[in-house]
Amino acid sequence: MQVMRDKNSERESNYSFHWYRDFFKRVFDIVFSFIAVILLSIPMLIIALLIKLDSPNESVLFRQVRIGKNNRPFTILKFRSMNKDAPHQIATENFRNPEKYITKIGKIIRKTSLDELPQLFNVLKGEMSIIGPRPLIPTEKVVLAMRDEYGASKILPGITGLAQIHGRDEVNDENKASYDGKYALNISMFLDLSIFCKTITDVLHSRGIHEGRQ
Repeated sequence: MQVMRDKNSERESNYSFHWYRDFFKRVFDIVFSFIAVILLSIPMLIIALLIKLDSPNESVLFRQVRIGKNNRPFTILKFRSMNKDAPHQIATENFRNPEKYITKIGKIIRKTSLDELPQLFNVLKGEMSIIGPRPLIPTEKVVLAMRDEYGASKILPGITGLAQIHGRDEVNDENKASYDGKYALNISMFLDLSIFCKTITDVLHSRGIHEGRQ
């Protein structure tokens, strides 16, 4: 009992005010995402056009409820990479036959992570951060509970995070939650920069991306 109290008090002390985590990180998120939206506006318009040409009767954006900071739900934005018949209430890595649902354009933008670009607007709205635990769907209750235990639910979810640079789809749920908790307790500018740089190299090499169950 005493050990648990000590762990809880240590966790609470880590969530006292920190200038980077509680102020500058949000400033950087706003500045970075605003500039990124401007610079990537033409590529995003091209992607939107290709998606529409590929399936004219379906929407360009995919909207899904995810769990954010303090377990509050929000609507995440992504470029649509699957058809309307895809089972959206389970995590993509748990699909048994993902190729049945992924569109032609979807294969490209998922492999290059370009489908994630609209989340820059989630960052601008304050629902997400550039770096943080990936937001989960409400049905992933086991991982959400583990995140609560590790303290990862106290921070904004991110476009990329510590778990993503340690294997992404190759990491099991317990390790994902552990990485998310480790990040939440050790947020710093250096850690965010290192995660960002590692994410870029992983995206360029398509590391850790798997569609469906292996």
